[in-house]
Amino acid sequence: MSNLIASLDAAVARPSLPELAPGDTVKVHTLIVEGDKERVQVFQGMVIRVRSSGVNKNFTVRRIASHGVGVERTFLFASPRVDKIEVLRHAKVRRSRLYFLRGRTGKAARLRERAA
Repeated sequence: MSNLIASLDAAVARPSLPELAPGDTVKVHTLIVEGDKERVQVFQGMVIRVRSSGVNKNFTVRRIASHGVGVERTFLFASPRVDKIEVLRHAKVRRSRLYFLRGRTGKAARLRERAA
C-alpha cells in the first residue's frame, strides 16, 4: 500500500516549485479563468503556514489589501492552477504557524530577515 502512495506522490510532484517555509515573502502566480479566457494573477504576501505533505501539501499566504484589510489564501502545491512561485525573502521565525501576525498591523507585522 505504501508503494502505491509513494508512486502517486512521485507522479504529482512538481520539482520546479521552490521549498517554502513560514515567514517567506512570496509571489504566487495563479491561473484565473474568466469565461473562456485565462490569465495569470499574482498574489504577493507572507507564508504563514505550510501544511501536510505529499499530494495534499498546501500553504497559506497572507497579504494586506486596500484599507488595511488582511486577506489569506491557501494554495495546493500540486495544483495545476499554480503557475509559479517566486520567493522574495526569507524571514527568521521560531514557530511553524504565524497566526500571531493576524493581530498586528504596520511595522509591528515585520519579521527580521534570515541571513543567507
